[in-house]
Amino acid sequence: MLSNLNAKEYKTFEGIKRINTVGVEFWFARELLSVLQYADWKNFVKIINKAMLACKNSGYEVLDHFAEVRKMVGICICCR
Repeated sequence: MLSNLNAKEYKTFEGIKRINTVGVEFWFARELLSVLQYADWKNFVKIINKAMLACKNSGYEVLDHFAEVRKMVGICICCR
């Protein structure tokens, strides 16, 4: 897939890349959503599920390649 990206798309994709403390690259699905031009999360999650199934069917451990991550949102104390 990366070979099909033009310079602008590649730069955008690399712009949202994260690197963990041991140097492993990863991307957040919510950020990939817009880069890959999905308008709706429910449509994108279908693609993620297909990718997870393909990973499993290829003999790889899904949890080694897909981690469930939840972002915490700030809460305004004054709005309670």
